[in-house]
Amino acid sequence: MAKERKWILKDPADAETVSRLSSELGVDPVLAELLVQRGVTTFAQARSFFRPSLDDLHDPFLMKDMDRAVERVGRAVATGEKILVYGDYDVDGTTAVSLVYSFLRELTESVGFYIPDRYDEGYGVSFKGIDKAAGEGYSLIITLDCGIKANDKVAYASGKGIDMIICDHHLPENELPAAVAVLDPKREDCDYPFDDLSGCGVGFKLVQAYSQQNGIPFERLLPLLDLLVVSIASDLVSVVGENRILAHYGLKRLNENPRKGLLAMIRISDLDPEHITIDDIVFKIGPRINAAGRMETGSIAVELMTAVDDAQANRIGEEINRRNNERKEIDREITHEALLMVQSGKCLSSGNATIVYNPKWHKGVVGIVASRLVEAFYKPTVVLTMSNGFVTGSARSVHGFDLYGAIESCADLLENFGGHLYAAGLTLREENLPEFCRRIEKSISENINSEMLTPVITVDARLNFDRITPKFFRILKQFQPFGPGNNAPVFLTENVYDNGNARKVGNEGSHLKLELMQESQPYRHISAIAFNKSEHFDHIKAGNPIDICYSIVENYYRGIANIQLRVKDLRDREEAF
Repeated sequence: MAKERKWILKDPADAETVSRLSSELGVDPVLAELLVQRGVTTFAQARSFFRPSLDDLHDPFLMKDMDRAVERVGRAVATGEKILVYGDYDVDGTTAVSLVYSFLRELTESVGFYIPDRYDEGYGVSFKGIDKAAGEGYSLIITLDCGIKANDKVAYASGKGIDMIICDHHLPENELPAAVAVLDPKREDCDYPFDDLSGCGVGFKLVQAYSQQNGIPFERLLPLLDLLVVSIASDLVSVVGENRILAHYGLKRLNENPRKGLLAMIRISDLDPEHITIDDIVFKIGPRINAAGRMETGSIAVELMTAVDDAQANRIGEEINRRNNERKEIDREITHEALLMVQSGKCLSSGNATIVYNPKWHKGVVGIVASRLVEAFYKPTVVLTMSNGFVTGSARSVHGFDLYGAIESCADLLENFGGHLYAAGLTLREENLPEFCRRIEKSISENINSEMLTPVITVDARLNFDRITPKFFRILKQFQPFGPGNNAPVFLTENVYDNGNARKVGNEGSHLKLELMQESQPYRHISAIAFNKSEHFDHIKAGNPIDICYSIVENYYRGIANIQLRVKDLRDREEAF
């Protein structure tokens, strides 16, 4: 069902630079090419790229208002004021709350945490949350991954004698909330050198600054980095600059000595405890943590990630896993209904946008369903349901199109909205729905082009199988951690065959397990997995040649590691690149 994807081979890097770097580093020219593509052109830059250092983290006091935030937290700790750590219900929010709460409870007993209910309170800071804080005697609220647009809530809290520190990474409005401190690297007046921190990353900079100011050794913060890498991976922020350093050391912590709650998640996800990658977080750990907030309350995710004994961590982990299985079942059902709705013409729009609405759908999975519809039809997509008397839902975009901007152009029809370039949430009255659909479709039609509506695979380099040696792969692994801005390299190999052992695997045989060889090297076989490509089985099994785009991964099975190609796309050879 998914649209056929266009393969685009990157322009070659400067040959002289590639040759020099290859010689200086003693690496394959293909690897040198990958480095130059990433802006690494000298030996010193390569050393910094391959050996990230915590010494290269930025001074947290470069962030606007950090001094004020640290002073206010210090005063609250010194006087025993009650501090409430308040965060969003997704992975970024719950890891951020877990991180700051874990840090503060080592300093004071007067600290609690709060995660708003997705269905009762919605996204961000709520009046209900502030009322609860006031009723329980809290005088300082630290928000994480939310609050940058909560001007009215900050004023409301102030009226109840509660100060607020905002830690957020979303784009602010023209007028900032009148909080004690507003930490957000995306503030126009903030000169912090790196503006793509996750919400959890901003929380980490706060505790780093507090530690720096109060003589707490940086080593005391290292146990927090496993939470931070889960946030960086799950929130899809760029894995460059400061995030690359934090993710590198976060993965090290997650693999060597993770907190009890994350270890429970690793075991429940059937992962190898010492070989966790960014992909494992994105596809296994993150969705389970997210399921807590999607199905019931995100508070249980914080309880998991701050658990102090194995029994508690395992018990909460099993409960979260149960909710994730429930989420997957609901997700499958709603995705099936939404696909049928589009195919039968019963959707609200199927032109340049896909818009579907069913008031009975579960609010917690509409974002996932929107992503599935983008995969199927490759158009900007809005999936809507009914909650608390309002139409509410999630939007997902295609590469290159600013869907948030299109939604913002309909702001007068919306009760509220928020998000990023490619993902947003929105709420509106049902009577405004027809006009919203008309205007969003018009806005998208006027600003999108055919290129944006064509899914693309960007290929980093051509590669023959004889180059994939143990040394090549050992160095390639050091390009990790992968993510936006430093994606796993994609290679193209042409004219390959299966050795006759191709088989279908997975649920309903939807994936292909292959043993591939290249015509020029018929005696070398390399293992490959092609997800959701079973329609090519007969052609491949018959010994026909194909071209493949793939990344190279390490596959662990029963403690044995093997190099494996993860096929992103394949074509019959007669449709050659």
